[in-house]
Amino acid sequence: MSDVLVEVKDAIGIVTVNRPDKLNSLSSEVRRNLAEAFEKFDNDESIDVCILAGSKSKAFIAGADIKEFSKMKIKNKEEMEKDWRITTVLSNMSKPVIAMIDGFCLGGGLELAMSCDMRLASDSSKLGQPEINIGIIPGAGGTQRLTRLIGEGRAMEMILTGNMITASKAEQYGLVNAIYKSKELKEKTIELAKTISEKSQFAVKKAKVSVKATSEMNLQDGLSYEQERFVECFNSHDGKEGINAFIEKRKPNFKGK
Repeated sequence: MSDVLVEVKDAIGIVTVNRPDKLNSLSSEVRRNLAEAFEKFDNDESIDVCILAGSKSKAFIAGADIKEFSKMKIKNKEEMEKDWRITTVLSNMSKPVIAMIDGFCLGGGLELAMSCDMRLASDSSKLGQPEINIGIIPGAGGTQRLTRLIGEGRAMEMILTGNMITASKAEQYGLVNAIYKSKELKEKTIELAKTISEKSQFAVKKAKVSVKATSEMNLQDGLSYEQERFVECFNSHDGKEGINAFIEKRKPNFKGK
């Protein structure tokens, strides 16, 4: 049985961690297989939007495989970066990625979810960075991405206490975009993915890189970068088609260029 499942629905690529008996924990092999699956989707022109999920269990992804941790040796940050390449792959995807969180989303699981562009969760989900409880700290982006998403004070509390928060509080913090009943979550996630898939994919990609630039540029450089992407969209086939379709009161026929 594969520990990573891949399926395609229309123009939506779904990648599922499939270790339900281990709460979908992330072994080195799973992390490697996830990176390869998402890279393939990113290079597949028939895929518009991707979803990261966990197979049905109590957890979306309960974190890294701690038993494997006890046998591992990590000499330096280069080895760490290579082992957790999946977070970089997710963050650098040209296509939008939605994390579909159902159940415990902890440690490395939350770090993967935060590497995605949006997060939807079931109302029974619990989220946290509990690494401090075993004498370590988040090492795959937890201290950086969590702080950017919810602010320093809240991130500090979650990381220093190791306490989990409810889906409701995660939504209040802005850590998840929306919460749904568990039985509705997949339908709602696919619904969001389809909504994005119906847009100009040329514009979607330009919008994504512009939003991502916010954390890497000062305001003036960011505004300049946004304007450059706007001009590219305005002069594109899809930009012209979208404007004409609006004027002519018809549905646009986007080509992704």
